[in-house]
Amino acid sequence: MFRGNYLGGKFTVVASRDRSGTWEARSPGDLDCLLGTVEYSFTSVDEAVFFAHKAQRSWRDLGVQQRLEVLRRVLEQISGREKSLIELLSVEAGQTTDEARREIAALLAYGEHGFKSPMSWSSVLSNGKQSSELNGALGYHDRPIGVVALISSFDLPAYGPFSQLFPALLSGNVVIWKPSEKTPAVSQALAECFDAAGIPPGVFGCLQGEREVGRRLAIHSQVSGVFFLGSSEVGIRIKQDTLQQPSKVVALQMGGKNAALVWDDTDLDFAVDTVLRSAYSWSGQRSHATSRVLVHRAVVDEFTELLHQKAKAFRIGHWSEGAFMGPLIDSSAVDRYMKFLGIAAREGADLVMRGKALELPKRGYYVTPTIACFPNPSLVGTKKSVFQQTELFAPAVAVLGVADLEEAIAQANETQYGLIGSVLTKSDGIFQKCLQEWDVGTLVRNRPTTDLLWQFPAIGLKKSGNHFPGGLMSALYSTVPVVAVENGTLKDI
Repeated sequence: MFRGNYLGGKFTVVASRDRSGTWEARSPGDLDCLLGTVEYSFTSVDEAVFFAHKAQRSWRDLGVQQRLEVLRRVLEQISGREKSLIELLSVEAGQTTDEARREIAALLAYGEHGFKSPMSWSSVLSNGKQSSELNGALGYHDRPIGVVALISSFDLPAYGPFSQLFPALLSGNVVIWKPSEKTPAVSQALAECFDAAGIPPGVFGCLQGEREVGRRLAIHSQVSGVFFLGSSEVGIRIKQDTLQQPSKVVALQMGGKNAALVWDDTDLDFAVDTVLRSAYSWSGQRSHATSRVLVHRAVVDEFTELLHQKAKAFRIGHWSEGAFMGPLIDSSAVDRYMKFLGIAAREGADLVMRGKALELPKRGYYVTPTIACFPNPSLVGTKKSVFQQTELFAPAVAVLGVADLEEAIAQANETQYGLIGSVLTKSDGIFQKCLQEWDVGTLVRNRPTTDLLWQFPAIGLKKSGNHFPGGLMSALYSTVPVVAVENGTLKDI
């Protein structure tokens, strides 16, 4: 049962006179499982900002250590509900049990690390005052942004927003979270953890709604910062909508068209397993999913055949059945996936394995994976390829043969995105060359791109972000510096 928005320290159902819309929340893995009906209101945006603005100064003045204690209690609440959160991620987001378990484990590890490590977001904020002398006593003081709007997607609906919430709140900001309309139950469960921890009214709010609710929240004149996790298309619109508010901090973590490079010196079984997990876990619905595979020509045929064999063998189905891959999030995702397979075929791809919709005993948005091989690839062809330039959020990979490292790096960089890449090789030299020339915020070696690297910033280049790093580095953009000149006389220059 949905309890409404969490505003001003309590859950509030939208009054019928204020209702702007409703939607049904169903499990994508079992369409007979109705989670409930969600209501939303555009007027709730002003209400949320009112409560947040009212609470911000007292939360700021509370001090870092006292804010830490509140956030520790929130983490304890989440830890105590770990089992139910894992199941809820599977039911509402369609994740397998393993995927859901990994997401909650990363969330808890991130929280504990943030409290304890000397390299954590808590240590970044422990002083709040820096000094730098220039002909006298000159320094700056870190001040929280104020009211922050956090807008997130169904991609890691618990860990993703949590990684932004905690540093922002610890910094002295108050946060209004507009979660994805595809995962309202997960967001409500997390809001209940904040409520049970006794967070002061207005410091944290959860505002349910569809896209227009997020837009109104982002452009609100009393919102000083927007932290966004989602697609590049939506992130760019947020940037455009806030152009007339130049002081507003807009931190964008967006999509990817991520490549894995498979070199001829690697173990092919290992490489295939790594790509398989990178491309098809979470049903490809991760911004960090691998969707292009650049394979040395000496092994491209063998690699493709082995990938095909293993992709046909893994189990697709309901989370309760021990499946490797669950459903897509909704019917529009299935329709979009099918549409792009036709685009790939028209662009000359050999669909070694062509995805299709599945009818299973539990009705859901199940599909099979895709392997699209592009013969005789060229940089011009890649640049023109809609299939290779678009983030699909589906279990599909394009496989391209490359002759040498220069061609591989050029192909890797020939997309609009720059989120993450993976290099599968035994050679230190090849990895170091890629590290210098591959235009991505994160490069991993001999591991899946979908590993939850909670210890590190989630940097996005090009259409993957605007260089705000995220993760443990979120504390760096959760405050703004204010120049402070005191106890000294500046000399004339």
